[in-house]
Amino acid sequence: NDRALRDTIVGLGGISNGYPREDGFDIVVASEVMAIFCLATSLSDLKERLGNIVVGYTHDRKAVHARDLKGHGAMAVLLKDAIKPNLVQTLEHTPAFIHGGPFANIAHGCNSVTATKNALKLADYVVTEAGFGADLGAEKFIDIKCRKAGLRPNAVVLVATLRALKYHGGVDLAELNQENLSALEGGFANLERHVRNVREHYGLPCVVAINNFTFDTAAEIKLLEDKLAPYGVPVVVSRHWAEGSKGSEALAQKVVEVIEQGENNFKFVYTDDQPLWDN
Repeated sequence: NDRALRDTIVGLGGISNGYPREDGFDIVVASEVMAIFCLATSLSDLKERLGNIVVGYTHDRKAVHARDLKGHGAMAVLLKDAIKPNLVQTLEHTPAFIHGGPFANIAHGCNSVTATKNALKLADYVVTEAGFGADLGAEKFIDIKCRKAGLRPNAVVLVATLRALKYHGGVDLAELNQENLSALEGGFANLERHVRNVREHYGLPCVVAINNFTFDTAAEIKLLEDKLAPYGVPVVVSRHWAEGSKGSEALAQKVVEVIEQGENNFKFVYTDDQPLWDN
């Protein structure tokens, strides 16, 4: 996802190569190779997974794999450097791994297994994102990535905005910046379902982080805290957008506190041998 390629100027090589003009590239979400790349644990594992790609079928409906065409070795060589996690520096000069990007609507929506496992070797706490909500991103993170990589998460952070909850409660877009407790209460059902998914289906403790906007009110935050109190789920306002790491210290401390309480009954939603359809 090189954003510089979204808007380009081409045709600078002279008349024989076309006239100079503005052009660009569109990002393509449907990449089987990216999904495979992010689940691979090593170069040899990557090569094997690439070899299993089905590229077509014979006339008698037998699958033709990339390994049958002897293409998986060359594909692995092209990715031999890419499989190494990218170590980058944040604006506050702290280290982070940014590696891989399969979209959650067509793949599993998580960063690479190699980046996560390397991070676990280097830090006491590792934070990773699962794309989309707890009904999609968290499910795929747990049932695909954690299952295949042997990972066991300690806690979940559910990120919510009061704007989004009010929108779920029926407020028009133009009025989302105004306090509306009744709409917030109506939209709470959406967040409640995500909390139940995490706690009941995955057996994990969770913290709700409110991604703070300047027009959020104390009354709205208090309402959300009261609604989640029966579940024993803490609510923390995170102001990282405005204040950087300082604005999310309270969130980090609460997550550590929840982890150290040890209330973790991690489980998968289904077993490997469970059929797609029950008779």
